[in-house]
Amino acid sequence: MCRRKTLIRCVAIFCAIGITPVCLSVGFAADSNSPKENRDYLKAKPEVVKAWQDMRFGMFVCWGPVTLTGKEIGWSRGAPRGGEFRVREGQGETPVEIYDNLYKKWRPDKFDARKWVKVAQDAGCKYMIFLVKHHDGYCLYDTKLTDYCSTGPEAAWKHDVMADIAEACHEAGLKLIVYYSQPDWHHPDYRTKNHHRYIKFLHGQVREILTNYGRIDGFWFDLGGKPQDWDSENLFKMMRTLQPWLIINNRCGLRGDYDTPEQKFGAFQLDRPWETCMTLGMQWSWKPDDRIKSLKECIDALVTCVGRNGNLALNTNPMPDGRIEPRQVERFREIGGWLKENGDSIYGTRGGPFWGLNCLSTRKNNTIYVHVLKWDEDVLVLPPIEKKIVSHSLMTGGKAQVKQTHEGIAIRVPAEHRNELDTIIALELDGLAADLKPQRVSWGSLTFCRPVKASAKYNKVQRYVRRYEPDKAVDGDPRSGWTVNPDVKSAWLEVDLEKEAAFDRAVINEPLGRVVSFELQVKDGDAWKTFHSGQKIGRELEIQFPATTGQCVRLFVTDAVGNPMINEFQLFRTKRDPR
Repeated sequence: MCRRKTLIRCVAIFCAIGITPVCLSVGFAADSNSPKENRDYLKAKPEVVKAWQDMRFGMFVCWGPVTLTGKEIGWSRGAPRGGEFRVREGQGETPVEIYDNLYKKWRPDKFDARKWVKVAQDAGCKYMIFLVKHHDGYCLYDTKLTDYCSTGPEAAWKHDVMADIAEACHEAGLKLIVYYSQPDWHHPDYRTKNHHRYIKFLHGQVREILTNYGRIDGFWFDLGGKPQDWDSENLFKMMRTLQPWLIINNRCGLRGDYDTPEQKFGAFQLDRPWETCMTLGMQWSWKPDDRIKSLKECIDALVTCVGRNGNLALNTNPMPDGRIEPRQVERFREIGGWLKENGDSIYGTRGGPFWGLNCLSTRKNNTIYVHVLKWDEDVLVLPPIEKKIVSHSLMTGGKAQVKQTHEGIAIRVPAEHRNELDTIIALELDGLAADLKPQRVSWGSLTFCRPVKASAKYNKVQRYVRRYEPDKAVDGDPRSGWTVNPDVKSAWLEVDLEKEAAFDRAVINEPLGRVVSFELQVKDGDAWKTFHSGQKIGRELEIQFPATTGQCVRLFVTDAVGNPMINEFQLFRTKRDPR
């Protein structure tokens, strides 16, 4: 223990006087004096990215003095936010004179980093993303560049939180990634004519973190921006000079090593790594009596992310006293229990080759793990593959019938053997599963990922336009959706099923409850024929109607209060519909 601290102090001294210890610069080949500078520092080594993808599941930890209010971190601060946010003053609920002084009375005397790490490991998490500074500027580490920190002279609780977290992670073998917000709404130079001074401050803080706490496996920046906003190329160069093994996300003006969809699932893709960051509750920092996700919701999120070839970072938000809320601890333990039984289908896998709504697959070596999150029909029909299935098993218990033909793979699982969380069928092949091309599963919803168009789109705030495009209503992610501008009272969403089909059931998710009336219509020649009409939609409305046949269908919102959000519009074939 003493030898480790001595080494860290030596590294800090070397870096402070401009000398990079040789042991930390192995593998870094950039030469700033070369006319053809090697810019490998802009991306992680392939083996680093692979190792990160293999872990698949991590814990995000968001904490700070703001927990005393139960409000959202950073965003609840009632003050100008710099840059494009400066015109939106006073947006936060907590007056700045209160928010910025919370740390003077915050005393989380039940904080224990080892217990946090234990919760993460019990959950089956392979890494932790720890927040050391959010947009509010408060630092949970021993920085020498500002007194607005957990070791500052006015802090009621003088404690180097990062030191405890790093030590606990290193002891337990849990990989550690640091969340650091480069926007800082507390710093006087941020987004002013003296922003260059803020950039120097930012680089200095990142250097402190990477020299004073031993090995850091990754850096998680936030809010993006442009490279010149943070002098990002020189920042990355410095970071990977100090710790060459770092993996860095895409929110610092550069592409980084992976994408970070927030509170929604990434799309299926094999050419670009990604990680969904998602809250267990309704906000990032602690909220009393918050609604937390059920175990089913958590497993659905994990399987959907991994099945689409992404990672999941699930956030916990410790309470003001430093403990993780007991019901959150229990939920994480439940996830860990599920992973103990089914982790082979998650860890070290890649997404595919099958992906669809409520049915995804992961693959590793010669095995495809088919995950059925919900049985929309009694027989699961998968597209044909070029490998032969030599054996199969039902990982979640019981027996399955698997029949492979040149037309596809038919899987039957008796109702009593279907698992309410996730029915997992392991298919053993006569060759590598990685060789198979990805294929969308058409089983279940007819509208999933089909071509769409709409009579109106949202264009009120430019940076949110893509978030609310029509295709978000059929992407299988209940956390994203299609909406229109607030002044639009009537609009329609049209989906092309790409071939004629018969259907007799629809599920529509409109959680804001702003729809007053609506109709479901099918195209008949050049006319639209209404086959169902209703009033309010709300959350997870399931509709049954007489079997209807057609190729183009639309959801017609005939009246709405404000701009409704159609998170999902899924249409299901009638069981009598021939394949």
